[in-house]
Amino acid sequence: MTVSDIGELGLLERVFPRLPQSRDTVVGPGDDAALLTVQGGRVVATTDMLVEGRHFRQDWSSPSDIGRKAAAQNLADVAAMGGVGTALLIALALPADTELSWVEAFYDGLRAECEPVGAGVIGGDLVRSEHGITIAVTALGSMGGREPVTRAGAKPGDVVAIAGRVGWSAAGLAVLSRGFRTPRALVDAHRFPSVPYAAGPVAAGLGATAMTDVSDGLVADLRSIAVASGVSIEITTDVLEVTPQMRDAAAALGVDPVRWLLDGGEDHALLATFPAGIEIPEPWLTLGRVVRGRGVYVNGQPSDDQGFDHFR
Repeated sequence: MTVSDIGELGLLERVFPRLPQSRDTVVGPGDDAALLTVQGGRVVATTDMLVEGRHFRQDWSSPSDIGRKAAAQNLADVAAMGGVGTALLIALALPADTELSWVEAFYDGLRAECEPVGAGVIGGDLVRSEHGITIAVTALGSMGGREPVTRAGAKPGDVVAIAGRVGWSAAGLAVLSRGFRTPRALVDAHRFPSVPYAAGPVAAGLGATAMTDVSDGLVADLRSIAVASGVSIEITTDVLEVTPQMRDAAAALGVDPVRWLLDGGEDHALLATFPAGIEIPEPWLTLGRVVRGRGVYVNGQPSDDQGFDHFR
């Protein structure tokens, strides 16, 4: 049996029971980020990797784009716990013939994504690679006294809401894959996401019961909340915008743009569930509700969309 036989989730189910946990672990493996107690407070911690040819292509993305994407997908996980990113550690594996200007522009992109959040790059590692560029990022964050919002707290009767956009990165990937470079808005969305970082702590402060970010696809990430919480989630696509650029690109490519909205990942919008009756501020939009049962329903129909799986 290989990892492709069981997929990413099956692999994690095999790995998690083998991982040691310390007494300082509040939230361990399996959520958007971990939470540790430290003297005087608690620290959010998460890590992610980008592999050339798998997560980015140099003929599609500039080194600055890649730096921004590397920072964003990690800072988004901190926001999805209700925290604020404070620091990044960057491990970078580079071929020896990598241009110095590439490296400088990559770190400029990291800085550009970190500055609005207030996070710093506090260290990391540099090693030689014989097989392209690999980037590993560890993000640390603060809860600011708030309780962490995991995927496991959704309850029947809760409202499901979304902050940020979905489908844009998938649309951009489809355009790039067909050899085009426009519409520019979609292509740029694939090169680096636009993450509503502030919406995460706001949701935590309002009493959100569960939260995650859209990294693997809207339905797939809603399912992660449903499974962790032992509930069913029902949504409608009415509030999800198919922009004119998406509509035109879909027509040119002969695809249904709604599939980008439901299946496309890497936009890092935030999904959260809130107790009914709470006034949810912008940029949050109500998407559906939590009910008893299992699974995810879209416009009244069960959805088996699995989203992105690294090993399938």
